[in-house]
Amino acid sequence: MTTATITSKHQITIPASVRNELHLAAGDRIEFVKVADGKYEVVAATRDASLLKGRIKAKASVSIDQMNTAIKAKASSP
Repeated sequence: MTTATITSKHQITIPASVRNELHLAAGDRIEFVKVADGKYEVVAATRDASLLKGRIKAKASVSIDQMNTAIKAKASSP
């Protein structure tokens, strides 16, 4: 297991083995994706967005018309 320590400024240094595996370089961004209560996955934000497919479980399908109606309703509410 690889660990890192949080500094007094709440920063961490990502261990070299993790940076190498995620192909991270200086200036790259990472995302912390919640996968369960108290558990997060570190994801390189440089990845193709299509790799995130299936990570979010939808309760029901929503049509474009339904989305537009919801947006209009929210925009017109105080």
